[in-house]
Amino acid sequence: MSKKIDNPREIALKILYDIEVNNAYSNVSLKKFLNSSSLKTIDRAFTTHLIYGVITNKKRLDWIISKFSNTPIKKMTPWIINILRLGIYQILYMDKVPPFAAVNEMVSLGKKYGHKKIAGFINGVLRNIVRAPKKQLEPSVDNEINFLSIFYSHPIWMVEMWVKMYGLDFTSKLLKKNNEIPPITIRTNTLKTTRKELMLLLKKEGLLPREGQWCPESIVFDNLSNIGENKYFQEGLFHIQDESSMLVGHILNPLKDQLILDICVAPGGKITHIAELMDNSGSIIGRDIYDHKIGLVKKNIKRLGISNIQLELFDALQLDRNMIDKADRVLIDAPCSGLGIIRKKPDLKWNKSIDDLESIILLQKKMIENAGNYVKRGGYLIYSTCTINQDENLKVVKYFLDNNPQFRLAPIKPISEKMKIHEKDLKQGYIQLFPHIDDIDGFFISKMQRII
Repeated sequence: MSKKIDNPREIALKILYDIEVNNAYSNVSLKKFLNSSSLKTIDRAFTTHLIYGVITNKKRLDWIISKFSNTPIKKMTPWIINILRLGIYQILYMDKVPPFAAVNEMVSLGKKYGHKKIAGFINGVLRNIVRAPKKQLEPSVDNEINFLSIFYSHPIWMVEMWVKMYGLDFTSKLLKKNNEIPPITIRTNTLKTTRKELMLLLKKEGLLPREGQWCPESIVFDNLSNIGENKYFQEGLFHIQDESSMLVGHILNPLKDQLILDICVAPGGKITHIAELMDNSGSIIGRDIYDHKIGLVKKNIKRLGISNIQLELFDALQLDRNMIDKADRVLIDAPCSGLGIIRKKPDLKWNKSIDDLESIILLQKKMIENAGNYVKRGGYLIYSTCTINQDENLKVVKYFLDNNPQFRLAPIKPISEKMKIHEKDLKQGYIQLFPHIDDIDGFFISKMQRII
C-alpha cells in the first residue's frame, strides 16, 4: 500500500501535472488527489489555493519563466515547468509565504522530480526572480492589449474580443475581477427550511454566512471550502448555486400546477430551484443528452426532497413533436462558452478558442428554435447562458425573434434592489450580468412570451 502524501506543495504539483499531461479537469483532479491524501483542512485549502492560483495566472507565470530562464519552456518537462510556476506564484501572489521558503520547497521538489542539476536550475531561476525589481516582472504597457493579456493571464483573442465589445477600461476591470477568488453561494431549500433558520444552523456550526443581495433564498460565504461535506447539505437544506443562476428561476416565474420544460437540465441547479418555487406542485420535465448527467440530477432531486420532476434522456437538437404547444414555461439554459464563470473555472481560459464560439452559436440557434415550438400560446420562453459574449446572448435572441414573430420580449420585474441597476434592460426583457459590475457570475437571461 503506497504511503499517503502529506506535503501540500507536492500534491499541488501532481495535480498540475495531471491537468497538463492527462487533460484532467482541475476540480476532478483536485478532489481525487485530496481524497487520497492525509492533508489537514488548512493544508487542503493551501493546495487548492495553489492550484487555482497557478491556473488563473498561468500566462504571466510562463512569461516570467521565459524572461528568467535560458532554457525554453518547450524543452522543460511538465514537472519542472509546474515547479517553477508554483514557486513564482508563491513569490508574487502569496504574501504569507516567505520567498526563501517557497524557493527551498521548490528546490526539494526539483530534486525529487528531476535531478541535482535541475534543482540548481530551479534555485537559480527563482532566486533571480526574488531579487528582481517589480518592473522586470511586468510586461510593457506600450501595447495595451498585450499587457492586459499577459498581466491578467487571459488569451489574447479573448482580450481583443472584449475590448472590441466593451472597450479597454471595461475589459481591464473585468480581467482583474476574473482573477479574484469568488465567494461561495448557496440556495436555501425552501421546501425544508427558511433562509433565517438555515443561517442560524450554519452559525452554530461556526460558519459565517451572510444574506445574498440578489435573491431571497441566497446565502453567501467568504473563504469557505468543503461546503458540500456539510451535514445540512447532505440533509438537503441547501444547494450550491450562484445568485445569477438563481435569478433564472425567478425570471421564469413558474406558477403552481403548471407544466415546465427544461431542455438542458444538467447539472440541475435551475430545475430544482423551479421545483422549490412551485412548492413541489405541477409537473416539470427535465431533459439532457447524457445519461450520467441525468444521474447527477437525480441525486440532487432525491437529496432536496423534490417530487414533481420527471427526467428524460433527450437531445435538445431534435424536435419532440409530442411536446409542441404543451408547456407553460420552457427553459433553455444553453450550452455556451462559459466566459462569465472564469472566476470559478479558470481552466476555461485555456480550454477555449475563438473557433469554438462559432460552433457553439450554431448549437444555440438550433436549440432555441426547437424550444420555441414547445411553448403554448401565452406561455414564456426563457433563454439563459453563463457567458458575457454578446454573440451568444442577445444576438441569438434577436435571431430567434426575427424568425419567430409569434414571440416578443417580455418585461422582467426586478425581485431585489440589486436587479434595479439593470432596470432599463429588464424593461426590454433581458439582463446581462458581469462579475466586475454585479459581483456575481457573468450571466445572460432573457424572457420571451408567445403571443400568437
